[in-house]
Amino acid sequence: MAKKTLTIREKTIFDGIFTKYFLKFIFSSWFKIAGWKLCKIAPEGAGVAIAAPHTSNWDFVYALGAAILQDVKIYFSVKESLCRVPVLGTWMMYLGAIPIDRSAKGIGQVEQIKSFINSQKLNRVFFLFTPEGTRGLVPKWKSGFYHVAQGCGLPIFLAKVDYLSKETGVFHTFTLTDNKNNDIKAIQASYESIQGKFPLLQFPPYTGRMPKISEAEAKIIKALYSFKGVATKVEITAKTKLSELSTNMLDFLVEKGLLEKSINTDDSVDSVEPRYQLTFAGRGCFLHLSPSV
Repeated sequence: MAKKTLTIREKTIFDGIFTKYFLKFIFSSWFKIAGWKLCKIAPEGAGVAIAAPHTSNWDFVYALGAAILQDVKIYFSVKESLCRVPVLGTWMMYLGAIPIDRSAKGIGQVEQIKSFINSQKLNRVFFLFTPEGTRGLVPKWKSGFYHVAQGCGLPIFLAKVDYLSKETGVFHTFTLTDNKNNDIKAIQASYESIQGKFPLLQFPPYTGRMPKISEAEAKIIKALYSFKGVATKVEITAKTKLSELSTNMLDFLVEKGLLEKSINTDDSVDSVEPRYQLTFAGRGCFLHLSPSV
């Protein structure tokens, strides 16, 4: 007898009265007592959410609390064999498990998610991934989240559980470009300033808080991100509409590692005016300054 094909469950724990009232009350009270707060914006629609850094089982609890408090529905990938275990499998599917069958005849992750998206109107549905793949120290991220977002045509929601600022939730909606490596490097750079519960176990390595910058300096970073390349001081001034943009402001951002400065060495060009562009750290900083690209 052929096994029944398991697919994403439409109704989960996030749809019930238990979650809407009881769990919301529990998490709201807990966050207030413990001093935790939510990121201000919970993006609408469906997206691939990545949660990092992941160094403790508590990460999931805080992420779950943020989801419940902001009316977000979470789905996560699990081996299909676990979803077939009596009682445990039913419970996991109810929690939002996506059963993944790695066999040749199995329905792939991208296919399941695309089919699910097309079958109904989605409001704040996150397909959750932990790119580190484990709570222990790893040398690199798994890029499955990127392939799923690309294959399904979804944005990537950058979520965090920051134990220093006690803030959890999505801080940016990232739209993929045509450069996977640069996309992932910029996303990773945004997580270098987020402190996990055990900082020595997180990847990319924790480098400390982002430097404090003024509103004018934040405008410079946003302007340079929009250029998608290098720009002169004159071009930056025009883009930011700042009445006064000093070289000292640009040099401060260079010193902090957010910008890099270069001199045009092309003999065919008379101007030797310095040009500026964002470093990957600067791009990561931008992701914190703007809720979406």
